[in-house]
Amino acid sequence: MASNLTHASPFETSNPVEVSLREAFQLLNPQLKPPFSMTVPTQSEYLNLNRAILYGVLCEPNRVQIHIKHLHGIVTDGYSFFTSLLVKIVNELYPKLVDLVKVQLIWVVSQMVSVSAAGFDGLLVALLRRILTGDFSDGNFWLCSELVSLYLDKWDCILEEEPLVLTSGLYTFLRLLAEHYRVSRFLKIQGLVRMEIEFCVRLLREQFHLCLRIGRDLVRLLQDLAHTPEFRAIWTDLLSNPSAFKTQGFSDISQLYHSRTSSRYFLLRITPEIETQLRFLLTYVKLGSQKRYQVWFARKFLYEPERETLVIDIVRFICCAHHPPNEIILSEVIPRWAVIGWLLKLCRKNYVEANVKLALFYDWLFFDERVDNLMNIEPAILLMVNSLPKYLDVTQTLLEFLLLLVENYDVERKDMVVQGVSSALDVIVQAEKDWKSDPYASLQFHGGYMEVRTDVVLQIFT
Repeated sequence: MASNLTHASPFETSNPVEVSLREAFQLLNPQLKPPFSMTVPTQSEYLNLNRAILYGVLCEPNRVQIHIKHLHGIVTDGYSFFTSLLVKIVNELYPKLVDLVKVQLIWVVSQMVSVSAAGFDGLLVALLRRILTGDFSDGNFWLCSELVSLYLDKWDCILEEEPLVLTSGLYTFLRLLAEHYRVSRFLKIQGLVRMEIEFCVRLLREQFHLCLRIGRDLVRLLQDLAHTPEFRAIWTDLLSNPSAFKTQGFSDISQLYHSRTSSRYFLLRITPEIETQLRFLLTYVKLGSQKRYQVWFARKFLYEPERETLVIDIVRFICCAHHPPNEIILSEVIPRWAVIGWLLKLCRKNYVEANVKLALFYDWLFFDERVDNLMNIEPAILLMVNSLPKYLDVTQTLLEFLLLLVENYDVERKDMVVQGVSSALDVIVQAEKDWKSDPYASLQFHGGYMEVRTDVVLQIFT
């Protein structure tokens, strides 16, 4: 029987997950109809029955209520295995799923949230990663609409069982809102924008203590929406009236500035395919041999003008979520700063380029060596240093942007920003000195800077 799950090419190798589901369904199909067996299945039978039921749920919408009742009747592990299968489908198969299966997928995910299935938080995160930045297609709008609707419908359940996954939704929908708001004049997206606003404003106003868990990048996302009527009051309160959030211990936006954002949030805006390709490029491709890989990547993921905004999320991911080990840093593999330099050249719109630079420098502004990581700020300094003297304009524009940030990012808290950038520079210079005195004690720094001298680094900023 041909697969009903995906649009598969006849010359394409079948995915093992899809094959296992289909084979289980074919084998156990007679057992999926009432009356169901009362015999307790063995462990292997139980796992296979889960696979068969899932295939039935996704491919037989007319019998979905029978299948889900069957699942509820046999489950012995809190739906853990069933949920793990759903995560695999989302991670490995989602782009190829037929439309009907996608509809069934969202339905069964909603069911798993309703019964507080083990691992439903990871399932929601996997689906959030499938909403593409810079993609204005009907399919992408549909998925975004379905997920924000699910978050609103299952608000109480999620808040009680897995409240942190609400912050994953907030990070995702705030980021998407900045783009969706610009095209909200189109009728097909107005309903989606209203739901995104409703979810984000509700979470910020009612559960701000959870929102704080995102850290400083919450401010970076909110500033892109500060001009909108729905978020103007929130932005004003964040800057001038923090007591409006009624959160014990929160008294100033500086507390967010000093809170580093976890790398798991940056992964939310990168699909599994993009993550795989970026990690491959930064792990196996040698400097000097990267052009054909970069061309392929751009054609695959950045082929439309609107996709340019994805570069913002990619740069943030490279800086904060991909920290190569020493053996890679000491090798001939293309370094992170070189990839970011290439990505900057792809930016055609001024506001996109500005946001990419902000993504590159953001941790500089509030750097605190007690909580921040040198690897987060390393790509920016290496890009500036290694652009000298051949690409002097790159170094100049980056420096000018950093100085503008220091002067204007938060005028009321300029001293804090100055302190953050100064701390970042102090850590960079100290790391270079440490390498000179003991090269093996600071391999990461050595691998990035190679022959750069302390006086050169200092000269750039004076």
